[in-house]
Amino acid sequence: MRKVAFAPIVDSASKILLLGTMPGEESLKKLQYYGHKQNQFWKILFTLYNEPLASDYEKQVAFLYEKRIALWDVLQSCEGKGSLDSNIKNEIPNDFKSFFAEYPQIKYVFFTSRKAESFYKKYVGFELDKIFQALPSPSPAYAAMKFDDKVDRWKLLLLDA
Repeated sequence: MRKVAFAPIVDSASKILLLGTMPGEESLKKLQYYGHKQNQFWKILFTLYNEPLASDYEKQVAFLYEKRIALWDVLQSCEGKGSLDSNIKNEIPNDFKSFFAEYPQIKYVFFTSRKAESFYKKYVGFELDKIFQALPSPSPAYAAMKFDDKVDRWKLLLLDA
């Protein structure tokens, strides 16, 4: 079965783009980015900005807009069983040329996994007018790093705040 990613969360004020690979099974069911309750994505972001974690998805999205953070996935669609990036096959990337033409103010691109970075490199390539960096994955499958260490590495998002 083919999985299709969500539209980006972005506006003309966005300066930072966070890129995942493809929404996991639970996120696709809920129609929410990082919808799996074990995923640390939202907890990391709210911790970074010293704000209490909002459990309501609409408030989480509003938080992204407030912090000038855009959110999208590298892949537009793919096949694969389960939620692991390692199971992805027959992938099709999103149209970043059009995206960046519409949102040229985005200066920083952060990948929320090494696989997202790998797919981006393979299909898009790195433009010289943007800063690219991979962050530790917020996925529960990436348990090699403690939560506080992940938050510490994600502090790069605060550089332009």
